[in-house]
Amino acid sequence: MTTPLRKSLYVGIAGLSIMGTAAACAPTTESPSTQTPATQNGGQASTTSPSSSGAAAASGESTYKDGTYSSDGTYTSPNGQETVGVELTLTADKVSAVNITVHPSNPNTKKFQGEFASGIAAQIVGKDIDELNVSKVAGSSLTSGGFNEAVEQIKSQAK
Repeated sequence: MTTPLRKSLYVGIAGLSIMGTAAACAPTTESPSTQTPATQNGGQASTTSPSSSGAAAASGESTYKDGTYSSDGTYTSPNGQETVGVELTLTADKVSAVNITVHPSNPNTKKFQGEFASGIAAQIVGKDIDELNVSKVAGSSLTSGGFNEAVEQIKSQAK
């Protein structure tokens, strides 16, 4: 292969690599109001703005039955599969109480699930269940995946 041709190939490959990297780092086309607030408020627990029960709430109808519901959610940590227990009390589609049951498999998981459990109530009590999408609470980001999974199961139970 000749030197100019080789240089052209290297430049072309480098250009494609840079374009791929730039595309992966490009901002999304979502407006700030539709992005999850976790990206807006430093990664703390967040809720999404759009609500599927907005029309029901505006007319005074509840989408979910009032009551206390519980479910376990799972997530993957560096130590493997983990489980977190979630109990929510719903009143007029809003979370009025939350209780987290930790199921740690090791001391590290116990620490993070404990931190999550101690900080979650302040982030979700009073919020509409359809707006819950927790991303990080008290430094624990992986536990939120199990929490969100459990919330989806609770929504199904409360219909």
